[in-house]
Order: sequence, then C-alpha cells, then structure tokens
Amino acid sequence: MLKNKSYIGIAFIVLIFGIYAVPKIVSRIQNGAVVKGNRLDKVDSGMSSEESLVKIGPAPKFELINQDNKKINNATYKGKVYVLEFFFTTCPSICPKMNQSMLVLEKKFFGNPNFGIVSITIDPKHDTPEVLKSHAELLGVKSSNWNFLTGDRQTIFDLANKGFNLYAGENSKVSGGFEHSGMFALIDKNGNIRCRKDEFGNPILYYDGLEKAGVRDIQQDISVLLAE
Repeated sequence: MLKNKSYIGIAFIVLIFGIYAVPKIVSRIQNGAVVKGNRLDKVDSGMSSEESLVKIGPAPKFELINQDNKKINNATYKGKVYVLEFFFTTCPSICPKMNQSMLVLEKKFFGNPNFGIVSITIDPKHDTPEVLKSHAELLGVKSSNWNFLTGDRQTIFDLANKGFNLYAGENSKVSGGFEHSGMFALIDKNGNIRCRKDEFGNPILYYDGLEKAGVRDIQQDISVLLAE
C-alpha cells in the first residue's frame, strides 16, 4: 500500500512539472530559442579576434610613390586596418573585377579613418603617378586612405613575390603582358598580415578578390580587426 502511494506521489510530481514546463519548452522551440541561455550565450560570444583570425606575420616593408607623388610606406598605415592588392591599370582580365571588389570595401567602410586600401601597380613603366591618379578618378575613388602606388619595377616584383608571396610576373604571351594573383592581403593595426581559417582549421593566408564569398569574408574580418 505504501509502495503504491509512493508511485502516486511521483506521478503527481511529474504531472505538475509537465503542466509547468512543457508549454515553455514548446514556446522556446517555436521561437527558435531552444539554445539561448546565459551560459551558452557567453560561450558563443567569448571568442576574441586573436582566436578567430590567424596572425601570419609582419607585412613586408615598402616605400613607394602614390597618385599624388607622395611617399607612402608602412608607417602611413600604422594604427589602420588595410587591404593590399597588386594590379595594373591596362589589365584586360582580372584587375577590373579586383578594382570593383575594392570599391565595395571602400563603400562599406567609407568615413572610417582607421581603414585604408593599397593598390600597387606591377607595370610602373606605364603606371606613373599621373596615370594612377586618372585611374582613381575613373573608378570614382573617394577615400583619402586609398593609395595607388608605383615605383621601381624590381622592388615591386620582389615585394609581391618574395614579400607577400602574391605572384606577379611579366608574360608577353598573355593579354596585357603581365599576370598576377587576384588575392587580397589583410593587414591589422599593428602591421601584421591576418586571415581566417578554412573549414579544416588551416589559415587561408589571403582573400579571393574575384569572388563574392572572398569579399564577404574579408569585410567580416575587417570589422573584427577594426574593433580591436
């Protein structure tokens, strides 16, 4: 008899719990809030940029001339997050798409004094400061922190191939006479090259400036670095 009363008591407790808790659980499922809670929220938001973005190493040193005949170097971008590319103004293939991707980034972060862009020509013989200035005007560039740079040919090729490991070369067999990488480098406020990891946990090193996904990813990571 006592045993039966114990079962009845347990059943009564389960019934009361069900009446109280089940409606709340159903409501959370319907609102998509099943995993929301103080502990889980804290775990999800606790990752810092140091953990989410890999630090590859310091960006190589450079000093070149911009579209306004001013010397620009690493120190110019100290305290700024910036994106760097190699291109040339007469490029008939990937450069126009890269320029458009950079314009997307300029628009996204326009007015932020801590963001900048560096576009370095690999055809300095043709791309004088005057030519680069005309090119910037043709693109509709508005940011004072977007510098188009030119200088000594060998210095630029060494900077691309040995410094950033972003391929650039002269090739008379291809349209335009030059070939180069379509990737963008992301540099943080302290002058370090930074990047995210791929699905396997490996650093991607650089961002694809020709694909929407690459531009989307670098936008997200620029925001992370600006918040540091």
